Amino acid sequence: MYLLNMLSKKLSIPSPAEALPGRDFELETADRHFVNGNPLKGPYPDGFGIAYVGLGCFWGAERKFWQTPGVWVTAVGYMGGHTPNATYQEVCTGLTGHNEVVKVVFDPSVITYEGILKVFFENHDPTQGMRQGNDTGTQYRSGIYVVDAAQKAVAEQAKARYGEALGKAGYKAITTEILDAPPFYYAETYHQQYLAKNPNGYCGIGGTGVSCPLPTGVTV
Repeated sequence: MYLLNMLSKKLSIPSPAEALPGRDFELETADRHFVNGNPLKGPYPDGFGIAYVGLGCFWGAERKFWQTPGVWVTAVGYMGGHTPNATYQEVCTGLTGHNEVVKVVFDPSVITYEGILKVFFENHDPTQGMRQGNDTGTQYRSGIYVVDAAQKAVAEQAKARYGEALGKAGYKAITTEILDAPPFYYAETYHQQYLAKNPNGYCGIGGTGVSCPLPTGVTV
């Protein structure tokens, strides 16, 4: 019964009253990107865009984005829960409500927000609910956290179009949540660019093999 209760907690987002209390100070994290040396917290070049996405374990997800042309810097952290400045261990209990998220700062003259979402959708299975592959829990849910109305319009179109493509390929409905961006809490130093520091480390992400058609008629 204990194991069933713990699994249930990890598969449903807790209410604010149920969530762990957290803390009023930020976790210690790296100042600069381990791979390219750019500042994780800025300042960022004028005119660059910011995207927040969750697509399973953030170690492999972050590497996919820092390897994408046009991406200037990436960082990993926690979003979408109730616990301020939660630790990784707390997030793993399922009692914070947070998702493992990648912050992507990109040059829109090289890659558009649509392009970021194409990478996002094609590198995980967004139909799996509170899991991704063998990773189970609320922290592995598929999510897009938008910074403005323009991003929301693009995200909703992309979700609808990819949902159609996945449906034709026999997949169930997309479970990706699209929310106005809540606070982003930077994860601890050792999580930042984890797979650059640990090349043989666990990745855990993988796509469906279904191409994501980019939305049309919407620009950011």
